[in-house]
Amino acid sequence: MIFRDAVQTATRSLRHGKMRSILTMLGIVIGIASVIILMSIGKSAQDYILNQVQSVGSNLMFVIPGGSNNGRLSSPAASQGIVITTLNERDVTALLREPSISAVVPEVRGQADVIYGDNDVVEGYEGTTANFFTVRNMQLEKGYPFTQNDVVSENHVAVIGNELAKTLFGQFVDPIGKFIRLKNVSFRVVGVLIPKGTGVGGVDIDNLVIIPTTVAQHELLGINYYNDLNVQANDAYDINFVKSRLAFVLQHNHGITNSAKNDFTIQTQADILSILGSITSVLTLFLAAVASISLVVGGIGIMNIMLVAVTERTKEIGLRMAVGATNRDILEQFLIESVFLCFFGGIIGIAMGAIVVTGIYFLVTGFTTVAWTFAFPISAVVLSLVVSTVAGIAFGIYPARKAARKNPIEALRYE
Repeated sequence: MIFRDAVQTATRSLRHGKMRSILTMLGIVIGIASVIILMSIGKSAQDYILNQVQSVGSNLMFVIPGGSNNGRLSSPAASQGIVITTLNERDVTALLREPSISAVVPEVRGQADVIYGDNDVVEGYEGTTANFFTVRNMQLEKGYPFTQNDVVSENHVAVIGNELAKTLFGQFVDPIGKFIRLKNVSFRVVGVLIPKGTGVGGVDIDNLVIIPTTVAQHELLGINYYNDLNVQANDAYDINFVKSRLAFVLQHNHGITNSAKNDFTIQTQADILSILGSITSVLTLFLAAVASISLVVGGIGIMNIMLVAVTERTKEIGLRMAVGATNRDILEQFLIESVFLCFFGGIIGIAMGAIVVTGIYFLVTGFTTVAWTFAFPISAVVLSLVVSTVAGIAFGIYPARKAARKNPIEALRYE
């Protein structure tokens, strides 16, 4: 029998039992759709996270207290509750004298009840300087950012996130000029940020309270050090050169002669993007691997149904052998049926996955402020088709061989 005849025979057999063919494909359809959906969501999430990091500018560096381990960011102090006080105003002053650095923005952080009237929510607050809004590309929906004079004079002013403004003031009350309380300290709201989402370090900008760093240090936290420094490189200098100068200034300030004993870690945007890219890629592959388990289940279902089909069609197999069909012909027919079931199941699964991914995109962008991107990686489609075809061969080979090895005389006598 030529291959074309085997294909026609297999197709005819599948059409004869339409309902069984559809139910057999269902496992593969669900498995392929799951792989497509999870890989697409993973890619969209990766794009979203990386875009959020890139939005603060490519010439920004972050100085974090605590040394690094083999070039990687380590946070044993933070994880163990150890407070590191090595970054202070003396470091900021020294760095601002460096020509390759255009701006230095210190940050301190805390969490407190944010109160307005009867509304009370626990949110994070950030103490920083006036340059924060420019350096971190923070744009305001209404009002204005506080000034450096507010920082020096320790004025009680605040810029709040978009979602926090809605939570505290609702849709009809203008937050500008209103007073909120943090730890029983009153702050006048002077600005509301545009929707921003999650920023660097996983900070929820939309629910953040931003206040002058002097007020945060002296009245809310009682400290004289900084949690981190945002350093903006001068565009006239190479970012790696600026990083080396930044390290040199801090080492000189802290009396460090051996770079292996640095009590700070410097990260550029490229470092952060590399770390986040690696993490999100691994998570996407992990999600795809979990979804692939359903492919195995679907493949086992196909093998089970094909074994039943071999038993039901024993007499047909014996008759075909009696009129000249070889073992190879029988093997080809059943193997082609299995591959067809998986392949067409894969096609349907890809279509279903595309529909769900598109629906998720419109739901997220239509009902939230998240800047979600539509991602439908071709690699996921190719992988799905290859996997479904290979699954058809892998799970169809045993039933096909069992059919091909039947004794024609016993098959003809089978009832």
